[in-house]
Parts: sequence; structure tokens; C-alpha cells
Amino acid sequence: MKCPFCGFEDTRVVNSRPDREGNTIRRRRECDECHQRFTTYETREEITPFVVKKDGRAELFDRNKLIRSIQSASNKRPVSQEAILAFVADLEASLQDQFRREIRSRELGDRVMDFLKAQDHVAYVRFASVYRDFRDVGEFVQAITRLQTDGGDEPVDAP
Repeated sequence: MKCPFCGFEDTRVVNSRPDREGNTIRRRRECDECHQRFTTYETREEITPFVVKKDGRAELFDRNKLIRSIQSASNKRPVSQEAILAFVADLEASLQDQFRREIRSRELGDRVMDFLKAQDHVAYVRFASVYRDFRDVGEFVQAITRLQTDGGDEPVDAP
């Protein structure tokens, strides 16, 4: 690490400790040339994955877009904001932990549908209708019938 005071290229670590959350390491360093001390912080490199769409296009994962779509499906339903935010945070953390550089939109949508199915069936069907591009009332009926008969374990597929 280069010394910010004299520019000397050799410094040594005098003290290291993690922050309270364990996400950052604080290091006290001392320059071997001018003997000045300074602090550095080390964090894990965050990877923003790409979402690969059905048509092959890729766009950066946007947590706010995902939150808005879940909120839209959950509007006026008993799905708490805290549950939505926790789900999205867990999803992001799992992508980071797996060092995933991309995720298919289908996998992302399926994970959201699993979350909503556990939270509220109406929000689940609302999301499925947009995500699976329902074209008529029959597809709604089919999705609702699956939920009533087997808990909705089968995916709701578009025609």
C-alpha cells in the first residue's frame, strides 16, 4: 500500500480488526519511510450481476426494479415491506456469495414467485399473470386451481 503522505511504496499493517457487521476490515498502517500512520478499509468486491432476458438481452440487476414489481403484485395485500426487503437482500446476498455474474430472468422470476406463493396467493397470481404473460381468463383460472389443489407447486406456464 502506497503511503498517502510521502508516496513510499512500502507500508506495514500495525493493527487489523473487522467492523461490527463483519463486512469491512479496518487496518492501521505505518509507512516504513516517513513513519506516518494512516487507516485503510478492506471490503469484499461486490459484483452486480446481469439479468439475461428471454430474448437474450442482458441488463444490470436492479434491486429497486425488483422491489417495485413485488410491491406492485402485493399492493393492498398482507405482504410486509420488511418481508419484501429481506427477500431481495437475501437474493442479492446469495448471488454475491455464489459470485454469479448473471442470472436468467426465468430463474429470478421463479424465485420471486416462490416467495410470493409463501406470502400471499393473490399477490402470487398477480405476479404470475405479468411474469408468465397470461393471455386470457382461463390462465388465471388454471393458476388458481393449481393453488387450491396442490399449493401451486407446479409452475404456471404461459401457452
